[in-house]
Amino acid sequence: MSATDSLPSRPWQPTPFVKASFALHTFGAITIGVSPATWPWALAAVAANQALIGAAVMWPRSTWIGENIRRLPTRSVATNEIALTFDDGPDPENTPRVLDLLDAAGHRASFYAVGERAEKYPQVIQDIVKRGHAVENHSQHHTNSFAFYSSSRLLRELDAAQQAISGAAGSLPRFFRAPMGFRTPFLDPVIARLGLHYTSWTRRGFDSTAKNPTPVLQRLVTNLQAGDILLLHDGSMLSSRREPPIVLDVLPALLKKISERGLKSVTLRHAYRDVLVER
Repeated sequence: MSATDSLPSRPWQPTPFVKASFALHTFGAITIGVSPATWPWALAAVAANQALIGAAVMWPRSTWIGENIRRLPTRSVATNEIALTFDDGPDPENTPRVLDLLDAAGHRASFYAVGERAEKYPQVIQDIVKRGHAVENHSQHHTNSFAFYSSSRLLRELDAAQQAISGAAGSLPRFFRAPMGFRTPFLDPVIARLGLHYTSWTRRGFDSTAKNPTPVLQRLVTNLQAGDILLLHDGSMLSSRREPPIVLDVLPALLKKISERGLKSVTLRHAYRDVLVER
């Protein structure tokens, strides 16, 4: 990567859990080497730690294995801001309809795009940006095995998406969300190297698997408050399950509820404008 097609890297610091896991594995190996008879105890400790790591991988809102933005900053809470986010696009049919609904209600959103889809539908990405929304990184291929990638493969996957999305959007994504929210412990240093920030959500609607819009809406609006990050989907995977996709049924009522409660949806870039490193 050259300086012209990447964000400035951020310093990476392992979390206390990652440090403790590394120390435990090292101590276990040393213990077995010094006293082979202790191997069952050392192995049990390492196995228990591996189970915790596995739980963290499968826990999308976990902060054990790395940075994880789950809510907007205090300033956004004070100004009644929330963040609507949409995954798995762009989609040539669904995304423009989502944009029309957002525009009519006067709200802005962040779209987590899949790189190969951004390459296939660059005009949709351009339309998202033109309408005042932001496009972020949701990997290049959105594979089910993403949480098992090595560091080198993660770097290739995320950087490919950075280039694909920026080629259409005109600027590099600043935030990343893993496919399905599952991530390996190797992801955090890669994100720091690329200058990205990891994001999950406060609440999600499960609209990509739902058959009825009512429970989706309830999951999103129950106890909805300033600072929340909401997750929906505009991606084409929805169309194989239901037509029209649930998001188009849910979004009008959701936007009405947001406005009635005096809340305003903004992009993550707007909410975190003071901490993002500018090129």
